[in-house]
Amino acid sequence: MDQSYHKPVMADTVVDLFRPIPDGIIVDATYGGGGHASRIAEDLGRDVLGIDRDPDAEGALRGNFRDLARILEEQGIDRIAGILFDLGVSSHQLDQPERGFSFRKPGPLDMRMGPDAATEAGTLVNTLSERALADLIRRYGEERFARRIAAAIVAHRPVADTTELAEIVKAAIPAATRRSGGHPARRTFQALRIAVNEEMEALREGLDAGLSALEPGGRCVVISYHSLEDRIVKRRFAEGAQGCTCPPDLPVCGCGRTAELRILTRKSLTADPDEVAQNPRARSARLRAVEKVAA
Repeated sequence: MDQSYHKPVMADTVVDLFRPIPDGIIVDATYGGGGHASRIAEDLGRDVLGIDRDPDAEGALRGNFRDLARILEEQGIDRIAGILFDLGVSSHQLDQPERGFSFRKPGPLDMRMGPDAATEAGTLVNTLSERALADLIRRYGEERFARRIAAAIVAHRPVADTTELAEIVKAAIPAATRRSGGHPARRTFQALRIAVNEEMEALREGLDAGLSALEPGGRCVVISYHSLEDRIVKRRFAEGAQGCTCPPDLPVCGCGRTAELRILTRKSLTADPDEVAQNPRARSARLRAVEKVAA
């Protein structure tokens, strides 16, 4: 495992969820430093295919998990026994100022998780209209002061680097609000990162491809770190677990719909206090899992 990446979050739970699955390959769609993959391989003796769009993720097949169907086809893999998504930005990426993810360290307004990203954060910050920028910050950052922040950014253009952007955002937020809830720029940086990397679209496409590739009895495990991700996962799992949708008074099913998934986590699982104390990143982690029950 590459120690420069973050520690694998809720690794014991991930291993236990994959323990009963059928023989076959497990895909780690967000390989990073290989922490989860190493635990799965060592504890379960399973073959793991690691995928990551970050060129720094050594040992992984280079690719975006939104292209999972194509990647599996190119590898000659028809079915998989399990798939793991550990979403969000890694400690490794945050710790490299030149990647532009950190609002605490000076660096270029980049925020690309991989070279496949079509644009950089600086392009969005310095070219979007004030309205479009506010909409982006509100939608992907769930930031209630999005309009004030967007106006401040436009007024200070061109914005040169991450620390300048962080200071602009901080100054745009009321002082009383700045004193709680973490760094004032956190939500804005999250919004820009999500937009640059098309994370929500990639998650929807990757989930669909992963669930489609699972063989019956196979499992999908997703660890998310903010409500936008978790909402997408929860809804997709719920849709897959839904059976007949006919009115209850209809004597015979007419829709022919059967559930493709069985939900294993009725509520999202969280890290225990000991893990959070050792790995603060685990504090916001939410884990959900399903089992494939139909082709």
